[in-house]
Amino acid sequence: MNTAINSGVKISVSTQFRPDLSRVYQSVYFFTYKVEIENRNPFAVQLLSRFWRIFDSLDELRTVQGEGVIGEQPILEPGEVYTYSSGCDFVSELGSMSGYYIFQRLDTHKLLQVDVPKFDMIYLGRVN
Repeated sequence: MNTAINSGVKISVSTQFRPDLSRVYQSVYFFTYKVEIENRNPFAVQLLSRFWRIFDSLDELRTVQGEGVIGEQPILEPGEVYTYSSGCDFVSELGSMSGYYIFQRLDTHKLLQVDVPKFDMIYLGRVN
């Protein structure tokens, strides 16, 4: 699990290769990732948006940005944890993601950029 803490928000990410959603012999590798977000601040925050850089070793760098995560813009009270899962496909056996979330303090409305640590997605099933 990859973990980082900045602006008082802890982000932890774990990944899993999904053979049931992949077609390895057609170069489609699907991974899921689980993100755990913990608000360690003494004030509430709301996740407003996300930005991802998606690296695929055999493809161009992709970027994804948008409101919230999985259709939600959760509010996290002090000490609260929010968890969600999503997925990403690659054309190679090796990829990674990194990026950031934009949160808003609910007391001052100040925006906070919270970096997401880089996490790798590696298919280890290939036998030479």
